[in-house]
Amino acid sequence: MSLKEIIDKEIKNAMLNKNKIRLNALRAIKSSILLHEKSESGNDSLTKEKEMQILMKNVKQRNDSKALYIKQGRKDLAKIEEDEIKIISEFLPNQMSDKEIHIEIEKIIKENNASDIKDMGKIMGIAAKKFSGQADNSLIASIVKSKLT
Repeated sequence: MSLKEIIDKEIKNAMLNKNKIRLNALRAIKSSILLHEKSESGNDSLTKEKEMQILMKNVKQRNDSKALYIKQGRKDLAKIEEDEIKIISEFLPNQMSDKEIHIEIEKIIKENNASDIKDMGKIMGIAAKKFSGQADNSLIASIVKSKLT
């Protein structure tokens, strides 16, 4: 069953249960999927990796909004964003801990004989594919940068 089909099923359940926060989060995911399908890059079938990227993008957007709401003192809206993050995260694979990411990046660096910051692009490409959906790319980038400097 594809992510789109799962989301459609979950939307129906959220409507029946009158769960507005869940419904909004699920509709946002569906909207992102439909936007991808309608875009030029969406001509090919939606792969698991692309689905994970779409979900991660939705989580990142919610985290950005949450940070702004907290900064503005709107804890009520920040709570809604946090709830939506939890809902979207249900469809993502388990996130890796910082320690696990550090260990895996060290392995990648050793396997590719990377020694300085010039190798960051190469290491990032490998790490981004390996951790797809399991870790935030900005976190991966900061860890890679710290290991290579």
